[in-house]
Amino acid sequence: MPSTIRQIPLETATKHHSHDFHQIVITLCGSSEFEIEGLGGRVNAFSGCIVPANHEHYYSGNGHNRQLILDLPEDAPALTGEHRELVALFDAPRFFALDSPLRHYLTFVESELSRGFDNSTTSFQQDRLAATLLGSLKARLGAPGCAAQRRIDLNQIDRFIRRHLADELRVADLAKLACLSEAHFSERFRAQTGLSPWQYVRRQRLHAARQLVMQSRLPLTDIAIQTGFANQSALSHAFRRSYGASPRQLRQGFAAPTLDTNSRSTPHSTALSPATSPVGAGVLSSR
Repeated sequence: MPSTIRQIPLETATKHHSHDFHQIVITLCGSSEFEIEGLGGRVNAFSGCIVPANHEHYYSGNGHNRQLILDLPEDAPALTGEHRELVALFDAPRFFALDSPLRHYLTFVESELSRGFDNSTTSFQQDRLAATLLGSLKARLGAPGCAAQRRIDLNQIDRFIRRHLADELRVADLAKLACLSEAHFSERFRAQTGLSPWQYVRRQRLHAARQLVMQSRLPLTDIAIQTGFANQSALSHAFRRSYGASPRQLRQGFAAPTLDTNSRSTPHSTALSPATSPVGAGVLSSR
């Protein structure tokens, strides 16, 4: 299937869904709010987010806004053939800001969209435009392999996450602690822990929420708020996906499995164990 590129405003009412294609959303004017399975926050003009296929996400627009949305099926020409390496962009949700050259390229894309295409060439032209944007993003979001491999202080990261468990955070907030750019931080974090910052933070939110579910009688809505999930529905969806049971079932003594065993283990295993003190947040919030 071909890619599609469209421009729309987002409604101010919060909505959520998932879909079987990848998506990139770029705010052209105004701002929006995005939460992708525990990762999120405000997306201002000329910033955007990467939404991998089958990831539940909540979204809304703030006042007058306009979004450029790229819908990218896995078999789209922009992600296959000579462009197949670009699918690595969708390994996990990410947020990004556009630099000056990419802003100029967006102007060109908008111009092309506004003049329209012949029906027989529309899909191919949109895939060409999408592939150029994806390639440029991949070059900017990837970190050079020659960067010095100074280890990240995970204890410092954990303390910061604990203090801001319920807050809206971004990878940039964590990268600042390590005095690294967002791209370099993400690359080193994955190399050091075996997890992306988003995966690490999402696990901490889940572990913190599970502890509160099992060890307190707090309402599930309060637990969701305290652990950074957008609402009780987002919390329940995350529990079912990771634990195979809802928070209510776990609280009532449902024997649920632990997190999926296919994920890579991390050297900082104590921070990821459900039995340890809760941590949470990263690029990242569920609001």
